[in-house]
Amino acid sequence: MSLGYALRRIIEEYPLARLDPPAGHPVAALIRRGAPDELRAALVPIDGPFLVKGSPGRGSHWAAVPWIAMFDPAVTTSATRGYYLVYLFPTHREAVHLSLVQGTVAAIREHGTGAGAHLRASGDGLRLRLADFADRLPNRSIALGTVGELPEGYEAAHILGLTYTLDELGDERRLRADLATGLAAYRVLKARGGLDDRV
Repeated sequence: MSLGYALRRIIEEYPLARLDPPAGHPVAALIRRGAPDELRAALVPIDGPFLVKGSPGRGSHWAAVPWIAMFDPAVTTSATRGYYLVYLFPTHREAVHLSLVQGTVAAIREHGTGAGAHLRASGDGLRLRLADFADRLPNRSIALGTVGELPEGYEAAHILGLTYTLDELGDERRLRADLATGLAAYRVLKARGGLDDRV
C-alpha cells in the first residue's frame, strides 16, 4: 500500500462502510491504523516527532467527516485544540483536503455559537502570517459537504491547504512533496507565534 492508495480507498469505501456498524469494520481499521501507518512511512524522511492519528468516529457512530492528522506534540496531541495538519474527507465529492487547521472543539467550548466567526477571523490573520506559503498551499477555504458542529467547525478553522481528486492521488511523489510543504508551514506557524494574535 502507499499513502495515495490508502487515501483513495477511504474516499471510495467510506460511503458504503457507513451503512454497517463501525466496530471491527475494515474501513474503520484502515482509518485508525492502515492509512496512519502509510503516513508515518511518508514522514520518515521529514525530521520531526510527529504524532499521527486517524479517526473514523467514536464508539458506535461513524464520523460525518473522517480524518487523519499529524500533530507536533509541542503544539498539541489532540484535534480538539491548538493547530495541526490533517487530511479531511468531504462527504459530497470524491476528494480529500490537506488542511492546516485550528482545533475546533476548544474554540466551540470557549466561544459557543460565535466559534465559527472567531475561527474564520483567526484564520485570516494566520494566512497573512503564512503569506509565503500562499502559492504552494492555495486553498483559502474548504467545503466538507455536510452540516453539523464539527464539520462546520473544520471548515471555519481551515487556514490553508490543498485538495486532491481521486486521479491526483496516483502521484505519490507529489503527495509527499505537498506533505513536506504542509509540515513546513506548520513549523513556520509555530516559529511565528502559533495562534497568538498578538504576534
